Amino acid sequence: MNLKFYVTTPIYYPSGKFHIGTAYTTVLADSIKRYHTLKGEDTYLLTGNDEHGQKIEQKAKEANQTPKEYVEKMANMAKELWAKMEIEYDDFIQTTQERHEKIVQKIFDRFMEQKDIYKGEYEGWYCVPCETYFTQTQLKEGKCPDCGREVKIMKEEAYFFNMKKYTNQLLKYYEEHPDFIKPEYRKNEMINNFIKPGLEDLCVTRTSFDWGIKVIKDPKHVIYVWLDALTNYITALGYESKDDTLFQKYWPADLQIVGKDIARFHLIYWPIFLMALGIPLPKTILVHNWIMMKDGKMSKSKGNVIYPETLIERYGLDAVRYFLLREMPTSQDGIFSPESFVERYNFDLCNDLSNLLNRTISMVNKYFEGNIPKYNGQPNKVDKELEEYTLEQIEKFDEKWNHYEIATSIQEIWNLIARTNKYIDETMPWELAKQEQTEKLQSCMYHLAENLRKIAILIRPFMKDTANNIFRQIGIQENDMKNWKNLKQYDKIETSKVIKKGEPIFMRLNVAEEVEFLKNIMKK
Repeated sequence: MNLKFYVTTPIYYPSGKFHIGTAYTTVLADSIKRYHTLKGEDTYLLTGNDEHGQKIEQKAKEANQTPKEYVEKMANMAKELWAKMEIEYDDFIQTTQERHEKIVQKIFDRFMEQKDIYKGEYEGWYCVPCETYFTQTQLKEGKCPDCGREVKIMKEEAYFFNMKKYTNQLLKYYEEHPDFIKPEYRKNEMINNFIKPGLEDLCVTRTSFDWGIKVIKDPKHVIYVWLDALTNYITALGYESKDDTLFQKYWPADLQIVGKDIARFHLIYWPIFLMALGIPLPKTILVHNWIMMKDGKMSKSKGNVIYPETLIERYGLDAVRYFLLREMPTSQDGIFSPESFVERYNFDLCNDLSNLLNRTISMVNKYFEGNIPKYNGQPNKVDKELEEYTLEQIEKFDEKWNHYEIATSIQEIWNLIARTNKYIDETMPWELAKQEQTEKLQSCMYHLAENLRKIAILIRPFMKDTANNIFRQIGIQENDMKNWKNLKQYDKIETSKVIKKGEPIFMRLNVAEEVEFLKNIMKK
């Protein structure tokens, strides 16, 4: 059975370098894609940049560039970072590309023909950074409820999308598809904060700036950023184009991942647009929280911003990816601090994982000249307990990952690492060797190597280099031994030889020195 898994990350506009919070979304999507690829499923990951709107027009002017020059620079910046973070995306769409703009114009015309869009005049409070109008009651202390910035009153002729026409259909869909929104409490937020009070019709064109897709039948209007940006998820697949092969193959998306700041657009406007087009909705939209600092959101003015490039250069990519995914719970914001980063590195990566590998390599070399003993198929009591626990942890990891509880699923792996370390203390291989209990010692070394193989498979979606390093050190060369289908079997290692001397995959950090380094970097 050829299962598909289509993951999309939100199109967003970077106003400067990506900090670790903005990088989290794409790291998450990439790790989920790798997981499904590991399981033999056909995967496709889309990401890209939203490149139209008043905000970009203003930023380009400030940089003394044309908007097109400016967005190309931003796209290149994003692609460079994704390359550094080894994001395995299949397509990077820019909403200024012709393949997107032409289809957006078609979609707009269709909505007009269906009477979903009508012309009117809009006057309201407008937030330029969020490209969003708000009513007086929606403002928080007179400022934008989403970003907290200043808003200004604006009035202009505009086209509106009739959201009220589809409100009941949307609520019914919410009710009938409990997996559509994760976590579930986000659905209640949409209903209570936006739908029940009365869903406002959405302004979908602007006339006060020029940087956008023109409305064909009324070219003084440019199509408002959210109708433009959201439709990238289908235009990138060739919807309504001469070649819609990818659209037919991968839509509806199995998963779309968005940050909580743009949840409303993806959980209300996006499904309504799709309903109006008669297109199936994504199976699940996952809304994640933010990575915060102890003193609130990351901000250059606060001197608390940390960039992924800085962390990668000093600590390695896998450590950064691990921290991002491990530190972000499903239901609340994650917290970054220099202390927490160094602690995760030293305890989880160095003390737990690296130490387990080093001890195993050392003992296999000492007791069996580097050759992993064969599995006799007759585990003793302590071996059997380890096997049962390991298989239980694999099931727990799999279940939680499939429910997108990523941080807790990774914790299940580290529970397994801790249990395998404990197994060494229980079996005391040094005593078995001293007492010449060869059969028990052979079984012990085999189980340690086999559990390391399983751990390496489990971490492959988010720590590829570390997984490959573990495979290399324990002598696993066959690709078949590195894949998911052989994860739950305990008799897979037959003839493997570990390296002569273990190489620590993570070296313990000097806590005071590294915390000081990170604090200084953030201040800069």
